[in-house]
Amino acid sequence: MRKLHIVLLSIVGIIVVFLGSTIVCPVLIVAEDTEEDASIDMAATFSLSGLDWVYPGSTMDAEGHTLHNVYINHPEDPYGAARDLMTYCYNFTPHIIVSVNNAAAQAIFGDSIIKDIRANDAYQGYAGNDKVPGTMSRGDAVGTAMAQNGMNVLQIPVQIIEGNIRFIFV
Repeated sequence: MRKLHIVLLSIVGIIVVFLGSTIVCPVLIVAEDTEEDASIDMAATFSLSGLDWVYPGSTMDAEGHTLHNVYINHPEDPYGAARDLMTYCYNFTPHIIVSVNNAAAQAIFGDSIIKDIRANDAYQGYAGNDKVPGTMSRGDAVGTAMAQNGMNVLQIPVQIIEGNIRFIFV
Protein backbone atom coordinates (compact mmCIF):
# COMPACT_ATOMS: atom_id res chain seq x y z
CA MET A 1 0.00 0.00 0.00
CA ARG A 2 2.87 2.35 0.80
CA LYS A 3 4.38 1.80 -2.66
CA LEU A 4 1.06 2.67 -4.29
CA HIS A 5 0.97 5.96 -2.38
CA ILE A 6 4.51 6.76 -3.50
CA VAL A 7 3.61 6.02 -7.13
CA LEU A 8 0.45 8.14 -6.95
CA LEU A 9 2.32 11.02 -5.31
CA SER A 10 4.99 10.77 -8.01
CA ILE A 11 2.36 10.95 -10.75
CA VAL A 12 0.70 13.96 -9.11
CA GLY A 13 4.13 15.57 -8.72
CA ILE A 14 4.94 15.06 -12.39
CA ILE A 15 1.60 16.56 -13.42
CA VAL A 16 2.12 19.59 -11.15
CA VAL A 17 5.67 20.17 -12.47
CA PHE A 18 4.45 19.71 -16.05
CA LEU A 19 1.60 22.21 -15.70
CA GLY A 20 3.71 24.57 -13.60
CA SER A 21 6.40 24.67 -16.26
CA THR A 22 3.84 25.77 -18.86
CA ILE A 23 3.43 29.02 -16.91
CA VAL A 24 7.07 29.87 -17.60
CA CYS A 25 7.37 28.40 -21.08
CA PRO A 26 5.27 26.14 -23.31
CA VAL A 27 6.02 22.43 -23.49
CA LEU A 28 6.98 21.11 -26.91
CA ILE A 29 5.11 17.96 -27.92
CA VAL A 30 6.60 16.06 -30.87
CA ALA A 31 5.10 13.21 -32.85
CA GLU A 32 7.99 11.00 -33.87
CA ASP A 33 7.63 8.60 -36.76
CA THR A 34 9.90 5.71 -35.80
CA GLU A 35 9.23 4.07 -39.17
CA GLU A 36 10.66 7.05 -41.10
CA ASP A 37 14.27 7.51 -39.92
CA ALA A 38 12.91 8.73 -36.56
CA SER A 39 11.72 12.01 -38.00
CA ILE A 40 9.40 14.49 -36.32
CA ASP A 41 6.22 14.54 -38.39
CA MET A 42 4.20 16.96 -36.31
CA ALA A 43 4.67 19.08 -33.23
CA ALA A 44 2.67 21.34 -30.96
CA THR A 45 3.30 23.66 -28.09
CA PHE A 46 1.20 23.22 -25.00
CA SER A 47 0.68 25.95 -22.44
CA LEU A 48 -2.08 27.16 -20.20
CA SER A 49 -3.47 29.06 -23.18
CA GLY A 50 -3.91 25.83 -25.15
CA LEU A 51 -2.35 23.82 -27.95
CA ASP A 52 -0.70 25.46 -30.96
CA TRP A 53 0.45 23.41 -33.95
CA VAL A 54 4.06 23.66 -35.12
CA TYR A 55 4.99 22.52 -38.64
CA PRO A 56 8.31 20.65 -38.48
CA GLY A 57 9.13 21.11 -42.18
CA SER A 58 8.84 24.89 -42.02
CA THR A 59 10.48 25.34 -38.62
CA MET A 60 13.94 26.19 -39.96
CA ASP A 61 17.10 27.76 -38.53
CA ALA A 62 19.66 29.99 -40.30
CA GLU A 63 21.54 26.93 -41.63
CA GLY A 64 18.37 25.48 -43.17
CA HIS A 65 18.01 22.67 -40.61
CA THR A 66 14.40 21.79 -39.87
CA LEU A 67 12.61 20.36 -36.86
CA HIS A 68 11.54 17.49 -39.12
CA ASN A 69 15.17 16.43 -39.62
CA VAL A 70 16.72 16.98 -36.17
CA TYR A 71 17.81 13.34 -35.99
CA ILE A 72 19.58 13.53 -39.34
CA ASN A 73 21.14 16.97 -38.81
CA HIS A 74 21.92 16.62 -35.09
CA PRO A 75 22.14 12.93 -34.17
CA GLU A 76 24.27 13.75 -31.12
CA ASP A 77 21.56 15.93 -29.52
CA PRO A 78 18.28 16.02 -31.47
CA TYR A 79 16.24 17.39 -28.56
CA GLY A 80 18.74 20.15 -27.90
CA ALA A 81 18.49 21.03 -31.59
CA ALA A 82 14.68 21.00 -31.33
CA ARG A 83 14.89 23.39 -28.37
CA ASP A 84 17.24 25.69 -30.30
CA LEU A 85 14.99 25.65 -33.38
CA MET A 86 11.99 26.67 -31.27
CA THR A 87 14.03 29.49 -29.75
CA TYR A 88 15.19 30.65 -33.18
CA CYS A 89 11.79 30.42 -34.92
CA TYR A 90 9.27 31.17 -32.18
CA ASN A 91 11.27 33.14 -29.58
CA PHE A 92 10.73 30.79 -26.65
CA THR A 93 12.86 28.02 -25.24
CA PRO A 94 11.02 24.87 -24.22
CA HIS A 95 12.52 23.09 -21.23
CA ILE A 96 10.34 20.00 -21.53
CA ILE A 97 9.82 18.02 -24.72
CA VAL A 98 7.20 15.28 -24.77
CA SER A 99 7.88 12.66 -27.42
CA VAL A 100 4.97 10.54 -28.66
CA ASN A 101 5.65 7.71 -31.11
CA ASN A 102 3.27 5.90 -33.49
CA ALA A 103 2.55 3.09 -31.03
CA ALA A 104 1.42 5.56 -28.37
CA ALA A 105 -0.71 7.53 -30.83
CA GLN A 106 -2.42 4.35 -32.01
CA ALA A 107 -3.00 3.11 -28.46
CA ILE A 108 -4.48 6.44 -27.35
CA PHE A 109 -6.42 7.47 -30.48
CA GLY A 110 -7.07 4.14 -32.20
CA ASP A 111 -5.28 2.01 -34.77
CA SER A 112 -6.43 4.16 -37.70
CA ILE A 113 -5.11 7.49 -36.36
CA ILE A 114 -2.08 7.67 -38.68
CA LYS A 115 -4.17 6.67 -41.72
CA ASP A 116 -6.85 9.23 -40.79
CA ILE A 117 -4.30 12.03 -40.38
CA ARG A 118 -2.85 11.24 -43.78
CA ALA A 119 -6.33 11.09 -45.29
CA ASN A 120 -7.08 14.55 -43.87
CA ASP A 121 -3.77 16.06 -45.01
CA ALA A 122 -4.19 17.91 -48.31
CA TYR A 123 -0.53 18.99 -48.24
CA GLN A 124 0.55 15.46 -49.07
CA GLY A 125 -2.16 15.11 -51.71
CA TYR A 126 -4.01 12.30 -49.95
CA ALA A 127 -7.42 11.54 -51.39
CA GLY A 128 -9.21 11.22 -48.07
CA ASN A 129 -11.25 8.33 -46.76
CA ASP A 130 -14.76 7.63 -45.48
CA LYS A 131 -14.24 9.96 -42.50
CA VAL A 132 -12.46 12.93 -44.05
CA PRO A 133 -12.18 14.73 -47.40
CA GLY A 134 -8.38 15.18 -47.53
CA THR A 135 -8.46 18.97 -47.78
CA MET A 136 -6.89 20.14 -44.51
CA SER A 137 -3.60 21.56 -43.30
CA ARG A 138 -1.47 19.15 -41.27
CA GLY A 139 -2.47 20.77 -37.95
CA ASP A 140 -6.16 20.65 -38.78
CA ALA A 141 -5.74 17.08 -40.04
CA VAL A 142 -4.21 15.98 -36.74
CA GLY A 143 -6.77 17.83 -34.62
CA THR A 144 -9.71 16.50 -36.60
CA ALA A 145 -8.48 12.91 -36.58
CA MET A 146 -7.85 13.06 -32.83
CA ALA A 147 -11.33 14.49 -32.20
CA GLN A 148 -13.11 12.02 -34.49
CA ASN A 149 -11.28 8.97 -33.17
CA GLY A 150 -11.73 9.85 -29.50
CA MET A 151 -9.13 9.50 -26.78
CA ASN A 152 -8.44 6.57 -24.51
CA VAL A 153 -6.97 8.49 -21.54
CA LEU A 154 -6.25 5.29 -19.63
CA GLN A 155 -3.63 4.42 -22.25
CA ILE A 156 -1.52 7.49 -21.46
CA PRO A 157 0.10 6.12 -18.26
CA VAL A 158 0.47 2.71 -19.94
CA GLN A 159 2.31 4.29 -22.88
CA ILE A 160 4.53 6.29 -20.52
CA ILE A 161 5.46 3.09 -18.68
CA GLU A 162 6.11 1.29 -21.99
CA GLY A 163 8.37 4.14 -23.12
CA ASN A 164 6.21 5.19 -26.07
CA ILE A 165 5.66 8.58 -24.47
CA ARG A 166 8.84 10.13 -23.11
CA PHE A 167 9.56 13.33 -21.22
CA ILE A 168 12.88 14.94 -22.16
CA PHE A 169 14.23 17.80 -20.07
CA VAL A 170 16.42 20.09 -22.15
